Amino acid sequence: MEKSNVFGFLNVYKPSGLTSHDVVAKLRRVTKIKQIGHTGTLDPFATGVLPICIGKSTRLIEYLNDDKQYIAKIQFGKDTDTYDLEGKVTHVYDKKIKKDELISTLKSFEGEIIQKPPIYSALKVNGKKLYDYARAGQNVEIKSRKVYISRIELKSFDEGMQTADVLIDCSKGTYIRSIAYDLGQNLGCGAYLSALERTKAGPFIIDNSINLDNFSSADIVKMHLINPLDVMDLPVVNLSESDRMKVQHGMSIEIKNLNHLWDIVFLIYSGKIYAIGKVEQNKILVKKLFEVL
Repeated sequence: MEKSNVFGFLNVYKPSGLTSHDVVAKLRRVTKIKQIGHTGTLDPFATGVLPICIGKSTRLIEYLNDDKQYIAKIQFGKDTDTYDLEGKVTHVYDKKIKKDELISTLKSFEGEIIQKPPIYSALKVNGKKLYDYARAGQNVEIKSRKVYISRIELKSFDEGMQTADVLIDCSKGTYIRSIAYDLGQNLGCGAYLSALERTKAGPFIIDNSINLDNFSSADIVKMHLINPLDVMDLPVVNLSESDRMKVQHGMSIEIKNLNHLWDIVFLIYSGKIYAIGKVEQNKILVKKLFEVL
């Protein structure tokens, strides 16, 4: 595999039991490429869509639509210190909930909500990950944050087992474990996340994902590479040869009839992404140069 020419995304299905870094590490071994990253961590017990960026496409991560969709299995009746099945049980409740009560409470999570990230998370406070504080038994102030839940609906409920499958469409940075915990507190019965599958991450959907085990060779990885132009909705500006030379040297270019509603654009040469540009009045300034030719 020509390392310098490998540029694109993979829609990987992450199995349970692996960290997101484990997935990246495997693909680095298979491809012999160091420049590989993912667009959003999944907890080890979680499964589902994990978009992977190969080569210089890692520099596109900040421009990807990053809304997420999950199917969360929630167990009611207990709290755990991690808000999921891997933690220690901290409280057991006698209360049993009904389906109607659950549906009504779920509605209160729609729209913009304030949530506190779990203490067992990789979020950093003062340069240290929260789970390091937790494991050391140290207290730390965890600031609440605003997140947006565009849809949350009950898919199934087992009243006997007190478990529910809940579909959640949410913004980047939403902790599904915190939703499970907060839901249990609001219902007065406790709850934790017992399973989680990510079904969508930006433009990547589970129906098109490929199991990590299938990526057994560099050729297979290359065969499944997704062209960023096929999944990103940034406007496109095709470069002439003279403009390409200017872009190559970091110079701004002027484009006639430039759409002033545009902000960030793909600069295309020979059908491939040459650079990322920022629109300012009648000019496009070079933000990132790729030279993927």
